[in-house]
Amino acid sequence: MRACLLAALAGSLVSALPAQQAVAQVSAQTYPSKTITFIVPAPPGGVTDVLARTLAQRFTAAWGQQAVVENRPGGNNQVAAELVTRAPPDGHTLLIGPEVTFIANPALYGRLNYDPINGFTAISGLVTINHALIAHPSLPAQNVRELIALAKQKPGELNYGTYGVGSTAHLNMELFEVLTGTKLMAVHYRGAAPAMTDVIGGHIQLMYVSVGTGLPQVQDGKVRLLAIGSKKRMEALPDVPTVAESGLPGYEAVSWFGLFGPPGMAAGSVAKINAEVRSLFADPEIKKSVLDHYYFESLAGTPQQLSDRIKADEPKWRRIIEDAKVKPQ
Repeated sequence: MRACLLAALAGSLVSALPAQQAVAQVSAQTYPSKTITFIVPAPPGGVTDVLARTLAQRFTAAWGQQAVVENRPGGNNQVAAELVTRAPPDGHTLLIGPEVTFIANPALYGRLNYDPINGFTAISGLVTINHALIAHPSLPAQNVRELIALAKQKPGELNYGTYGVGSTAHLNMELFEVLTGTKLMAVHYRGAAPAMTDVIGGHIQLMYVSVGTGLPQVQDGKVRLLAIGSKKRMEALPDVPTVAESGLPGYEAVSWFGLFGPPGMAAGSVAKINAEVRSLFADPEIKKSVLDHYYFESLAGTPQQLSDRIKADEPKWRRIIEDAKVKPQ
């Protein structure tokens, strides 16, 4: 009797596999069947918003189904993340997720309303953004080595802007302090724009900001560019040194963004979206108008590569957050 039951169970499992595959195939064929909504955890106008609108425009044109952007800032990306993790897994609600959503928030907050590992379907990486270390022109430091020396002479006196506790701008500077043995004062803002305004005005002295955002202010002479946080010099800015080559080997100040859906999405839909993302970032026109224009670097790849990046990055930032005793406000 037991053998018969096991045989029947095995047969039912085998027969279920083709059925599941058929569902995934049908899902890919009929997807999208209604409006696609890209949830952005930031106000309009920022990097995340640019990415979402680029994707929405491409998806609408490629599939003949409207794609829209919904900005849902708040809680260091928690508001947007919770909305997506609770959405139906049909692929019509997607998250443009900055890395801090998955690698910093778990260490920052004792409780999250989403599971950063199992609460989403990874679809594809989007872009990597190199950060520029900028300073007000009055700061008596022309480069990173001089900044380190100055900070050691004046512990706790130099200040820098962030776009929130646990933001990339904040954590990259915390890492800088740990590696240099310096102490700087963080001033937290609700976004990169107000922090940049106060650097230009001389109210704060330093900040990390995306190269694409900071470079126009550098070119206008409003701020000084000390270095770039990329692993190696950028092709577009070959004369600008990296922080790593300026006395901090191995240091990086970068951020990345990925595309995620709710948990349990059909493999066929994931594959269809992934293929469109990779096609988009391989398009020469998009490379020129978006990637090169904003100094982004494509991170488009497989869902597994995106999941692996989260698993690799999270322990590093957890250590930094715990060592620096960073607490949300």
